[in-house]
Amino acid sequence: MDFNQIQELIRLTSKHKVSEFILKEGDFKLIIRNQASGTTVESAPAPVMVPIQQPMVTVSAPAPAPAPAPTPAAPAAAAPAAAEPAGNYQTVKSPMVGTFYRSASPDKPPFVKVGDSIAQGQTVCIIEAMKLFNEIESDAKGKIVKVLVEDGSPVEYDQPLFLVDPA
Repeated sequence: MDFNQIQELIRLTSKHKVSEFILKEGDFKLIIRNQASGTTVESAPAPVMVPIQQPMVTVSAPAPAPAPAPTPAAPAAAAPAAAEPAGNYQTVKSPMVGTFYRSASPDKPPFVKVGDSIAQGQTVCIIEAMKLFNEIESDAKGKIVKVLVEDGSPVEYDQPLFLVDPA
């Protein structure tokens, strides 16, 4: 990954107010965190995080001469408050940052609908990240009570996608 690609990722995460973005390619790991005080960017072969106050880019591979620092990010968006209490419901959460899709393509039916019974490990949606479509499997077993994300919407890491009644 070159320096320009890293800068583009920083710009996109700031623009869309993504609080954390993690990219792993072999031994290369890139973590971008937007905080109220600035953007933290780390890239290293080992998963080591050091919180900092100012934007910083560390690249494990040789990089061209440094470019001007990116503009500080806007404060990270607050997590959306749940519209209704989860009660004893389990949540299926996003394992990554990307774009949420309920079906494999626009002309196909959604993987799951409200009222459907699902098994653990069943595909419930797709999240597109960097032009890759990742099938997301349920880690809960039960009945879909509510779809919390609109089709085609951006999602963040660990964002709730579905409420599941385990009964």
